[in-house]
Amino acid sequence: MRIGEVARAAGVTPKAVRYYESLGLVSPMREPNGYRDYSEHDVRVVSEIKLLMSVGISPSRAQPFVDCLASGHVHGDDCPASLAVYRDGIAGIDAAIAELSSQRAKLQRLLDGGANRHERTSMASDYTTIPDDLPIPTDDGAAEHLPGRRLPAITLPASDGTPVDLGRLPAGRSIVYFYPLTGVPGVDLPEGWDAIPGARGCSTEACDFRDHFDDLRSLGVVSVYGASSQDPGYQDEVVQRLRLPFTMISDEGFELAAGLDLPTFSAEGHPRLYTRLTLVVLDGVIEHVFYPIFPPNTHAQQVLDWLRAHPEGVRSA
Repeated sequence: MRIGEVARAAGVTPKAVRYYESLGLVSPMREPNGYRDYSEHDVRVVSEIKLLMSVGISPSRAQPFVDCLASGHVHGDDCPASLAVYRDGIAGIDAAIAELSSQRAKLQRLLDGGANRHERTSMASDYTTIPDDLPIPTDDGAAEHLPGRRLPAITLPASDGTPVDLGRLPAGRSIVYFYPLTGVPGVDLPEGWDAIPGARGCSTEACDFRDHFDDLRSLGVVSVYGASSQDPGYQDEVVQRLRLPFTMISDEGFELAAGLDLPTFSAEGHPRLYTRLTLVVLDGVIEHVFYPIFPPNTHAQQVLDWLRAHPEGVRSA
């Protein structure tokens, strides 16, 4: 039997067979012309070594199994010396597990220490959810004048670096939702933020519009924009982190607030922020206003319900 036949029968490469032969594990006969002549026993030895390697026992430790087969045993582990190799292998694995467990415990301590130093809010804080006990905002009439108003021709930068002319939105229905600010993991929200009715929930609102973006498009909405007074770079981080399929509009100078008399409020460290509200705009004219908005994490679904109930202005997306 030639080396290629042995390799195929045992499921290894010819190079592996030559390596086992160099270790003295395989000893083929020599024909008069010098060619190696392998036997079925050699195939059995090579197969045994392959099996041992699959459980982490290297060829250099396979000699007891080869000797056991050579002595006439059916299995390479029928001999005590082979079982000793098994025990040594298990002991080595146990030692490796203990070492890895120790390293993992050290890494966990380092992680916990670093997280505790850098987190300035509770480790349980999650800006993609909202607490159950948030105060509910009430309608103060600050948006009653908006339906029927045309959006002013104000051009503002967007999170993707392009300018957006609010006075020239695409024909059809657009959704423009205003929000105060989005939180960034590991960074404090303003002091007393959760106590301000309607303030908490900007990330959850954005995620809801993201998750229902295709539904909005199917009902004829041609564009969706989020708008706040945060700078474009800050907004782009949110778009990338939350994987939003739409852009954010940055109005740091509150130009839209002046042009439409939109409601705003103040918070610790922020003299002025947009109050949460949503405009449904049809051909540049405000068709409907959602104000106040609560809860923000299901607001996109509220917009969808209104669109289904008012299909007159819906056009093909």
